Amino acid sequence: MQTSQEHELPYGSGRFYIEPAENQESYCFPSSENLENYSSSDNSNHATYPLVKISDPYCTLESASTSNIPGQNSASTANFSPNGSPVSKLEPKSHVLRPQHSLETTNGSPEINSCLTHDFDDLRDKIRELETAMLGPDTNTLNMYDIVVPEPEEPDSFLVAAEKWKKTMEIISRGDLKEMLYTCAKSMAENDMETTDWLISELRKMVSISGDPLQRLGAYMLESLIARMACTGSKIYKALKCSEPTGNELLSYMHVLYEICPYFKFGYMSANGAIAEAMKEESHVHIIDFQISQGTQWVSLIQALACRPGGPPSIRITAVDDSFSAYARGGGLDIVGKRLSALAQSCNVPFEFHAVRVPASEVQLEDLELRTNEAVAVNFAIMLHHVPDESVTSLNPRDRLLRLAKNLSPKVVTLVEQEFSTNNAQFLPRFMVTLNYYLAVFESIDAVLPREHKERINVEQHCLAREVVNLVACEGEERVERHELLNKWRRRFAAAGFAPYPLSSFVNASIKTLLESYPGHYTLEERDGTLYLGWMNQVLIVSCAWR
Repeated sequence: MQTSQEHELPYGSGRFYIEPAENQESYCFPSSENLENYSSSDNSNHATYPLVKISDPYCTLESASTSNIPGQNSASTANFSPNGSPVSKLEPKSHVLRPQHSLETTNGSPEINSCLTHDFDDLRDKIRELETAMLGPDTNTLNMYDIVVPEPEEPDSFLVAAEKWKKTMEIISRGDLKEMLYTCAKSMAENDMETTDWLISELRKMVSISGDPLQRLGAYMLESLIARMACTGSKIYKALKCSEPTGNELLSYMHVLYEICPYFKFGYMSANGAIAEAMKEESHVHIIDFQISQGTQWVSLIQALACRPGGPPSIRITAVDDSFSAYARGGGLDIVGKRLSALAQSCNVPFEFHAVRVPASEVQLEDLELRTNEAVAVNFAIMLHHVPDESVTSLNPRDRLLRLAKNLSPKVVTLVEQEFSTNNAQFLPRFMVTLNYYLAVFESIDAVLPREHKERINVEQHCLAREVVNLVACEGEERVERHELLNKWRRRFAAAGFAPYPLSSFVNASIKTLLESYPGHYTLEERDGTLYLGWMNQVLIVSCAWR
């Protein structure tokens, strides 16, 4: 490289260049005795030192030490002496900073030795005075003579990975299926796909749709995790609803679930008891069911009202449909209407059936065809958790539906819901809540049907697993299973203008009799006018009424 070649260095708004030291008159050097920290580690070699201009108000230590001088364009290299202090080793060329607009490299100057008379402390003080004058007293400047202790380095990533894998191996060796499912979900939530894949391969060896309750549920939880990872949760949810079983098969699976578990019967019986109590003096009853399903709930109520002293009232049922029930029954609401009409006729009960063919979240007041001479009862049986709320859309159909119900001036509103919270829960806590809740359901089924029973497998796969898949694998609008705890429902009903309507003791006694016919560890508790049905320590269903 030619010594006359210039090396430009941008810094802030100006530039600096290095020029031969012999051309400078105001550059001096501290004496070697006071600069032991800047001496070469090899005392037999002559050491050279950086020249510092003490009269120029533009060249600070900060700019000199932080300027980005490319190493390939400079003959100097940075090094450290044994005591940790920096050493500047210059080849035959020396570099002097000067506030111009270019950077030059020149040969060393023989005048250096004449400048080695300044005291180190005086030099440092003068430089600081200059910096204070140029940049102000509050400016933090870099002291090139201070030894900076480096920050401790991050732990070696290999050691971190090794520790993580060690913990994973310990979890696998324990063979705790619940712990492994949680760890797999946690790894997925942390986007640790390597650990997730490893745990999935191990979990496949542990789950079975014909095993014990945790193994069976674990099989569906595992497939839900895989579907979430592949973003196919919605497709599986729809397939379990429609593609695999025929409508008649699905209807039969739903009927089996209705018979072997008391959940639906508990909900329907408690709601019907509240309606019968509220309508005991009414001659014209209008029941608005926002998810009528197969109409099974109203069979027992029609039969009960037929035996009412003084004769039965006239009953009109307005039914709102849903796509799952429509597929299972193999047709529209007319099928339900004909079945209930035939039953009412056999019981000598005046009966009308009115179908509303829109989703519950889209029902308008005029769709319900109210009549002034009718007493209204509104039924929300295991359906409100399917209606989106404010976390899904700003329209908030869930609260809108409750306000619509209030505008009907009903004598009673019944609420039956699953008691667990998944609506606004993040993925990992939602995964664990789902696991704990459905484990209790699978255990209750295990008390009734043998593990190898084909109908049990179909019921779990097509009536329960589809809910698990939706809860674990789907997000946003695709996640339609959005449960809330009773306390949250109470706040929503109170905000809509409702007050609690305690269930009667007769209803409580009837449900206790019902539970006696089911084997296992079912529990029933009444608190503040609300009934809680559970399995062992897990509350599963709550039922209450409002007015």
